Amino acid sequence: MRSQSEPASAEPGAIARPPLVRELLLVAGLFLVYKFGRQLATGHTAEALHNAHRIWDLERTLHLPSEVDVQSALLHGDTLVHLANTYYATIHFPATLAFLVWLYLKRPAHYVWARRVLAVVTAAALVLPFTFPLAPPRMLAATGLVDTAHVYGPSVYGPPSSDHLSNQFAAMPSLHFGWALMVAIGLIVATRSRWRWLWLLHPAITLLVIVGTANHYWLDAIVATAMLGVALALIHPPHRTATTAGRGTRHLVSEEPALVGAGR
Repeated sequence: MRSQSEPASAEPGAIARPPLVRELLLVAGLFLVYKFGRQLATGHTAEALHNAHRIWDLERTLHLPSEVDVQSALLHGDTLVHLANTYYATIHFPATLAFLVWLYLKRPAHYVWARRVLAVVTAAALVLPFTFPLAPPRMLAATGLVDTAHVYGPSVYGPPSSDHLSNQFAAMPSLHFGWALMVAIGLIVATRSRWRWLWLLHPAITLLVIVGTANHYWLDAIVATAMLGVALALIHPPHRTATTAGRGTRHLVSEEPALVGAGR
């Protein structure tokens, strides 16, 4: 019989918190891939605008809500639209980073799961700009949408011809929404509070912001959701136990990864 004083790390299948330096490098690499990877697919302006018209027409065929209606609500006051632009410009990266840091410190097994899911979704999202470049709705004069960031500020983008820090023709999928949804799902799975479902407000607000500021179409968020769904189906979260719920030691019992080759 195992003594109660025996370290928790001796339990079968237990894993320790991943090495900090390695995780810092992995997460930094994930952010750099997101930031700079899509620049490899820059250009294709004519094709991106053509695809934008196709997406706009498809949404009307599917009877999706008009992005114009969401933006009209934002434009009722300068303060509201400025807050939306600020949310778009400043919340995306810090919220995702804070999510990963908290999981690393408090729920290491869930951290490994969430980091794998985010990495898979991000890698898959980098393929679309090569195969389907897409201009955001703010670039389509026919939509009647306003480039709210340019008019009201703050803006994270410069003119497409001189913006060398981002690929503005990579609107699909919306990783703004995909990452926000994963943050909410990750916190709901990793915690037990009755209030944890309120984390869904983050992707809900993000969705309204990316659409209302004319940076994304509804379909950009739908495609991101589908990609995330596939990743979650392939990469399973750790089993919920007293430890993974935050009431145990730093050594967590985790499921074997379901995605072959998805190393930590």
